[in-house]
Amino acid sequence: MLKAVRAFFNQRRYFKHRSTPKTWKKDGVKYGLVTYYPRHPDHVDPYFEPSKLLLIERIKPLKGCPYWEKNILLSIGLASEKKVRHQTVVKNIPEMCARLWKIKHLIKVTPVELPKNLPADVDSISSYLHDSGKLLIFPKIDEKRYKATEEFINNPKRLDGDTLQEKLRLKWLNAME
Repeated sequence: MLKAVRAFFNQRRYFKHRSTPKTWKKDGVKYGLVTYYPRHPDHVDPYFEPSKLLLIERIKPLKGCPYWEKNILLSIGLASEKKVRHQTVVKNIPEMCARLWKIKHLIKVTPVELPKNLPADVDSISSYLHDSGKLLIFPKIDEKRYKATEEFINNPKRLDGDTLQEKLRLKWLNAME
């Protein structure tokens, strides 16, 4: 029994498999603090402009989550228990990305695509943020078009949907007239 215990405790442990192999070290490309190992040696990543805003959507319920994940969701405004598909917009900064990394299994992150030419006057526009992350900006309706639409809707000669349906139904029933 003593030999079996001694053999159990005298095992040699090799931890070399946990480190990066020497054959890979020369192939690594450093991006700041991250070492990237491309599939092909001449591979170059295409340049892209990172989004300034992120659209965050909670996809999992809060039930059973630890308190620190609930606190992070509360700080970004997604802690409502009843709204599972609730969305919010946050800045794409390192501090926020570190928070989102901790709750990545509870959320869906979509970069917001801003148009190239944002108008300077924010009050004169109306916008819509699509679920795909695309921000659509509509110009303000001018007064002429607004008045023309109001006149068209309130015109007594115009047939609205109900009147038109009634007239066509009567014409269908009395086709010979």
